[in-house]
Amino acid sequence: MTVGYAYDPAFMAHDTGNHPESGQRLQAVLEHLAGCGLLEQLERLPVTRAAPRDLARVHTTAMIERVRDLSEGGGGFIDLDTVISRGSYEAACMASGAAITVCRAILDGQVDSAYALVRPPGHHATRRRSMGFCLFNHIAVAAAWALEQGGLSRVAVIDYDVHHGNGTEDILGADPRVLYVSLHQYPFYPGTGHWRDTGEADGKGSCINIPLPPNTGDKGFARAMQAIVLPALARFQPELILVSSGYDGHWVDPLAWMLLSTEGYRHLARLLCHAAQEFCAGRIGFVLEGGYHPQALAHSVATTISELLGQPYEDSLGPSGEPEADVEMVIQRIARWHDLEVSPLDDSSMAPG
Repeated sequence: MTVGYAYDPAFMAHDTGNHPESGQRLQAVLEHLAGCGLLEQLERLPVTRAAPRDLARVHTTAMIERVRDLSEGGGGFIDLDTVISRGSYEAACMASGAAITVCRAILDGQVDSAYALVRPPGHHATRRRSMGFCLFNHIAVAAAWALEQGGLSRVAVIDYDVHHGNGTEDILGADPRVLYVSLHQYPFYPGTGHWRDTGEADGKGSCINIPLPPNTGDKGFARAMQAIVLPALARFQPELILVSSGYDGHWVDPLAWMLLSTEGYRHLARLLCHAAQEFCAGRIGFVLEGGYHPQALAHSVATTISELLGQPYEDSLGPSGEPEADVEMVIQRIARWHDLEVSPLDDSSMAPG
C-alpha cells in the first residue's frame, strides 16, 4: 500500500508571530513523523503551486488580489484572527497546490491515498472572504479541480475539524456533485452549521451538518459516523473522498471543548478508509486543517497516517477520562432530517482500537 504526502517549506513562510496557528504546529508534526519512522515510509509528492485558474474556481478575483496585495505589501490583518505576512500569499497558493497534488496523485494511481500537510488551514475561507486563520480554501480548490480537471462527477468532503467549515459549505453547498458533511462543536465559532442547513439551489440536500455538543468524544463521533456519515456516503456513491482533517477536537486542545482522543481520530480515519474501499476503490485524501496543541496534533496526524499504512500506533496521550455527552437524540434528529435510516447502536463500530 503506497501512501503519499505533500509538503513544501513555503508553508513555514506564513509568519503569524505569537498566534495559535503558527509554524510550530507543522514543525511538530514533521519532527514526530520522522522520529517515529512513519515519514520514511511515505512517498513525498512534489507540490505544484495552485494556478490562478485553480483559485478562481472557488474564490473571487477581488479576494485573491486582496490576499496577494496585503502579503506583497508586507502583511497585516485580514480580520482580528487572521494574519498575513510577506510569505503568506505564496504559502497559501502552495497549500492549495498541495491539495490538488494529493488528488492528482491518487487519481493517477501514483499512490493509494495521501495526506496534504499544509498551513495555513483553509476550510473557513469563503468564496469572497479569508477568515478564521484561513486564506484560501484548499479542500474546495481540490474538490473543484477533481470535478473540472480530474474527470470525476461525484466528490465527498468530510470535515471533522472542531469548527464548522463555513467556507467549504459556502463554496460547494450549491453543487450537487459534492457531498459535504461537517461534524463540529455547536454552538461555536463561526456560528454556522445548524443541522437544518442542507445546501442551496441545485445542491439542496447535499450538505449534512452534524452539530455536536461540548464534551462529545470518541463514542459520539463514531456514532455520528455510523448512523449518518457512512449511510450518506453509501447513498451518494462518491468517486473520491476528501477529508478536512482538523484535530482541535482533541481533549487537550486549548481552543475547544471536545473529548476526542488520538485513538478516536484513528477510528474516524479507519471508518472513512473502509468507506473509500467500498465506494471508490480506496481513493481518499486528507488535508490538514486545525489542531493547536502541537503534541496532540503530531500524534493525531501520525495515527491517521499509520491507519493509511495499515500499521499499529500507540496512543501515548490516552483518553480524557471525562464523561462524554449523550448525542443520540441529535444523531436521530439529523438522520431523519436527511431521510437516512437510523441504525441501531453498534458498540463494536464505536470503539476505537
